[in-house]
Amino acid sequence: MEFSNLDPGPILLTLKLAGVTVFLLLLVGTPIAWWLAHTRSRLRTYVEAVVALPLVLPPTVLGFYLLIALGPNGWIGGPFKAMTGSALSFSFAGLVIASILYSLPFVVQPLHATFESVGKLPLETAGSLRASKWDAFLTVIFPLGLRGFITATVLGFAHTLGEFGVVLMVGGSIPGKTKVISIDIYERVEVLEYAEAHALSGGLLLFSFLVLLTVYTINRRLPIHIT
Repeated sequence: MEFSNLDPGPILLTLKLAGVTVFLLLLVGTPIAWWLAHTRSRLRTYVEAVVALPLVLPPTVLGFYLLIALGPNGWIGGPFKAMTGSALSFSFAGLVIASILYSLPFVVQPLHATFESVGKLPLETAGSLRASKWDAFLTVIFPLGLRGFITATVLGFAHTLGEFGVVLMVGGSIPGKTKVISIDIYERVEVLEYAEAHALSGGLLLFSFLVLLTVYTINRRLPIHIT
């Protein structure tokens, strides 16, 4: 394999995209997962369906509607361009928004299951000891749900690394801006550069296997601590 012919740009951009996406997903997904785990609202079923939609929706369909929404005349991209003068579509910021929506179930669902298993009793007990809700969440709920947070982080990061359809629709293939590993593999195959495509695909295959191995190991062995 001609590793010397590989461009590190798409690899670094993919890692940056996955890191930013997972960080923002944890901020957005944690309150959503907590609400889903404890609410009795009739809206819960609808919200669960919306969160899980990327699991069954073809990526090109999701990417198409995101392209319209993030475009210069879209309901998200239009106001953004009016404020900044820049378009969200075919930009790194647009890729981040698309990746957040596409990887949302891979972060929310593990956290949802974790919060359901922990329950509200530890939080209420901490509250009875005059701990604030934020303090109780950080010192009680977070340690109890550490396995869920690690699983959500690993799965969200890995899933973002392998995006293709959504990335292609929303970001295209702009070197140094939106061209990620999956797009690079596709373009290498198109020009019959199979050795480079093998190197990139093999790297993603090995990483995906290690991710799943890590998740299963964590779920079996990581002890739970309460501070």
